[in-house]
Amino acid sequence: MITIGIKDIIDIILVALLLLYIYKLMKRSYAANVFTGIIIFIITWIVVSQVFNMRLLGTIFDKLVSMGMIALVIVFQEEIRRFFSTIGTRRSSLFRFLGRKHRHQGGHQDILPIVMACNKMSNDKVGALIVIERAVGLKEFINSGEQIDAAINNSLIQNIFFKNSPLHDGAMIIRGSRIVAAGCILPVSHDSDIPKSLGLRHRAALGISQKTDALAIIVSEETGNISLASNGKFQLKVTPDELETVLTEL
Repeated sequence: MITIGIKDIIDIILVALLLLYIYKLMKRSYAANVFTGIIIFIITWIVVSQVFNMRLLGTIFDKLVSMGMIALVIVFQEEIRRFFSTIGTRRSSLFRFLGRKHRHQGGHQDILPIVMACNKMSNDKVGALIVIERAVGLKEFINSGEQIDAAINNSLIQNIFFKNSPLHDGAMIIRGSRIVAAGCILPVSHDSDIPKSLGLRHRAALGISQKTDALAIIVSEETGNISLASNGKFQLKVTPDELETVLTEL
């Protein structure tokens, strides 16, 4: 007779929460379908080997599982990196909270130039992509562009994204109260549910928000609309006032 105690119930709940958490991290990419397939395979493996005790088929499943671990690391390398990056980010945030040490994120005097520049570029239909670094470092993406290290300035932002500027096609990265780089290359999201009306800037913004906790601001060259990308999700047609509110909360 099988007996289930409180410890077993807690164990099942923790495993279910862990699987749900992993699925949420992957649901914005093609890996979600692969992850679902793996869960079905694991359930089938448990039923075959533990419930029905099919030795031959169970042995085959055992071999597939042992060989498949390396393949899983290759297939899910980006998702595994994001998973541990998320854990590390929350751990660092907890330590900063306990230690009362807060990283400088810039003040309201740094927010207004960004909002004003985005509003002007929106009215003039000048395309722009601005990424604001948060807890997860963006060094590898900063190194892909031109180092600037300048104070946040309305005119400077507009000049960088001016149509004839050599840096206007890339992304600008802001760290704290400094513009650290421009013309940066970002990972492009290949999500199939992205509206076809959104261009490469939006896909790059979504890509960086999926890989890191950065906030990306997009100004559309076609429509002039301002959009935000954060945590793998879009916030489309943002007004300058809404943009200021989001940056202030950030």
